[in-house]
Amino acid sequence: MTTHPIHTGGVPQGRHTAATDAATAVPAAAAGAPAAAPKRPGRDRYLDLLRSVALVRVVVYHIFGWAWLTVVFPSMGVMFALAGSLMARSLSRPAWGVIRGRVRRLLPPMWAFSAFVVPVIFYFGWKPLKEEGVWWFIKLAWYIVPVGAPPYPWHSGDKAGLLEDTWAVQAAGPLWYIRAYLWFVIASPLLLWAFRKVPWATLLAPLGLTAIVGSGLVTIPGETGNAISDFACYGSCWVLGFAHQSGLLAKVPRYLSISASALIMAFGLWWASGHLTADGWDLNDIPLAQATWSFGFCVILLTYSPSWQELPGKLARFDTLVTLSNNRAVTIYLWHNLLIMATIPVIDLLWEIPGVYPTYEGLLESVYTTLMLIVVWPLIGLMIVAVGWLEDVAAKRRPRLWPNGSSRGRRRSHRA
Repeated sequence: MTTHPIHTGGVPQGRHTAATDAATAVPAAAAGAPAAAPKRPGRDRYLDLLRSVALVRVVVYHIFGWAWLTVVFPSMGVMFALAGSLMARSLSRPAWGVIRGRVRRLLPPMWAFSAFVVPVIFYFGWKPLKEEGVWWFIKLAWYIVPVGAPPYPWHSGDKAGLLEDTWAVQAAGPLWYIRAYLWFVIASPLLLWAFRKVPWATLLAPLGLTAIVGSGLVTIPGETGNAISDFACYGSCWVLGFAHQSGLLAKVPRYLSISASALIMAFGLWWASGHLTADGWDLNDIPLAQATWSFGFCVILLTYSPSWQELPGKLARFDTLVTLSNNRAVTIYLWHNLLIMATIPVIDLLWEIPGVYPTYEGLLESVYTTLMLIVVWPLIGLMIVAVGWLEDVAAKRRPRLWPNGSSRGRRRSHRA
């Protein structure tokens, strides 16, 4: 399940490309001249934009903790739907090679994260052998290959120290997504086979499973239950990516898909209204509402998918940022929670400036979370430079420090 940040109302305590259709060959202008070769499939910039928005929303949510953000834009459902579309396209090649490639791209960034987090947890006095015995050594391997939930202490360090004592919980929070993504990748050949045989049943089956394991009807304890619940909750979004990539979604009359989506989403909100938690309308805590709302939301987004080869109009000014965030999505997602917490000691330096305390203390406290949002982006940029190149190494590409596509844009302008 998703691990949420801990908020205190004011200052926090601690604190996932699909290709467009190949362009048809352009007829030659001169009679008898050979036709031009088809263009290579390129990035679908609409889907890239959605992924970037999803990443930004995740960061904002983990800073402010606004429950309504899970309704306005269900980022995790969107990210799983986009990844499912990519996976379906890739599975036109032999399945084992695709799975191996996906896992290879995921693991080096994960290892860099683990190489930092695990030693720091031990430095702050973690003694897992006393708590779990030898079984802990097996679970520690999940920091290397995240097929299960990596272990971490609920309290680490000193509550009054540099980082709040629940920092390990917050840092390890994003790892549930890495685990779920890995299992979806492994299961995709089977899911795609089932989708081709019985598409609608495969598409909707995870919603039915969520109604069983995510509604309290059947309770599966521990991390096994969390993993099954996550897989069921976002399974329909992942398979929806198959439907988008295969063209099945486009064959459904738009009025029908939008109407059905609205009904499913309305059910999700109705269910949520009767199962609110201490965090109110936070759908992360209400699996059946999250599954239905995210699925309906993604159906609408992908039904209207315009398949841009370039960002249109005013959106073009964000082209480099969209390119950068897509090229470094794993790095951003893995590290963002830890970097959010790192903003706290940075911002606290303001209190050391002569004349700030106590004159502006009240003002600084009132805008503390806004300052966190401002400071976290330079820290994310530094982390992209520091370890983001591992995503290129994992993909067997030339390492790049800042892959925002600006050189490509300059080449395009030169040709024009």
